[in-house]
Amino acid sequence: MEHIRTYEYSLIMATTTTPRRFGVKHAAQTFRAMADPTRLRLLHLLTRGERCVCELVDTVDQPQPTVSRHLAYLRRAGLVAARKDGLWVHYRLTEPHDELQRRLLDCIGCCFGDLSPFNRDMSRLAKCCRPGDQTTCAEPTR
Repeated sequence: MEHIRTYEYSLIMATTTTPRRFGVKHAAQTFRAMADPTRLRLLHLLTRGERCVCELVDTVDQPQPTVSRHLAYLRRAGLVAARKDGLWVHYRLTEPHDELQRRLLDCIGCCFGDLSPFNRDMSRLAKCCRPGDQTTCAEPTR
């Protein structure tokens, strides 16, 4: 049980932001994280709230390892945070570290909705993940 508490503490510490000043290196890291179409699509989906990896995989129609790799990249850049719930991992946007991140995430949330891939993603998400539907995540295979 102690290892679970340690894991939860490390997750909390990894997602806790402390106010500090960020410079050009941080801005470059943020732009690199957003420089991939799949990562932009994932960020756009997460502007609508926390999502399970299985929902994101179904929505962007890419293999689970690919989606997980992109989410790990976004997590290392400090743009998303993970929460483990049993066998499932849920991702959400973190609080922006600075004004640059806040404005970029706001832009992804509102400006990209008119682009075709982002519209398709939102339609797929609505079809596969209806409110109150408990069957969105497949049962794990053993």
